[in-house]
Amino acid sequence: MTHHRERTSSATLNRFRAVEWVGDWGHVLARVMSRRVLMREYLRRAALWAQAYSAESAWPFFDVTEYVDPGFRLSPEKAAELKAYLGHVPRSEIRETCAGAVRLAEMRERNPAALPGLPDLYEPLILFYERGGEFLRDDAGGLDLAGVSFRPGTPQGNLGTPPFRAFDVTVLDALDAEGRISYYAVGASRAPLMRRRVVRGERHDEVFGRDLRREPTDRLPETEEAIVSAGLVPLDEIAAAGLIGAAVDRASRRPEPGGGPAATTAAANAAAPAVATAATTPRGAPA
Repeated sequence: MTHHRERTSSATLNRFRAVEWVGDWGHVLARVMSRRVLMREYLRRAALWAQAYSAESAWPFFDVTEYVDPGFRLSPEKAAELKAYLGHVPRSEIRETCAGAVRLAEMRERNPAALPGLPDLYEPLILFYERGGEFLRDDAGGLDLAGVSFRPGTPQGNLGTPPFRAFDVTVLDALDAEGRISYYAVGASRAPLMRRRVVRGERHDEVFGRDLRREPTDRLPETEEAIVSAGLVPLDEIAAAGLIGAAVDRASRRPEPGGGPAATTAAANAAAPAVATAATTPRGAPA
């Protein structure tokens, strides 16, 4: 499942203008898990583009148009708009990606056939910015996403990250919840999806129902060893997001008894807001 947005350079620049780069701490923490998934997907896509254009030395936060077509220039009017806006953007790495996204959008407008058949490079990163603003670097070079941090790894290592394409806001919101989160599914069927949240030392076990409603469950044994013995499979957040996305897609196509779509109720249940407080690195970070 994907969402559909206008991909022009003007629309891209307007999306950046709406970003609150240094946002409210509570707002950022409420989206920590979805932001982590989006950042992981960006790192994967950046590795694909870097490999295609021999830009590994510039990875991960770079303006790819400098490698696709070094002679490309924005229209004078758009270049002036972009330059004026970038003065409001923190950190050189972030400014570089904003410029790259606007330039790539205009390059696509002018000659879409000139671009490779690779996934849209900057879309997951733009969504990341929209859901909480900037990222930082820690002293060891790790990425600090506010509430969670991890090492970005290498381009080659990120090529092996499973792809994530479920950019629907319902899916992203469903990933975000309070506490330290682990996901599990039942064997090869991967259904139903369950998760364990540990909030200030208190355990909360939940299952995602057919209508995407999250309800308490007693199906998760107390220890990891017992969970594995029970035939449950641990999932990282990208695999869990894929299952949630598939459920959202099914719900959107399932008619209600009266003939209308079931998506509205299901999406509302899945997207109930929550505040994330994870301060440790969740499962599944890139190597």
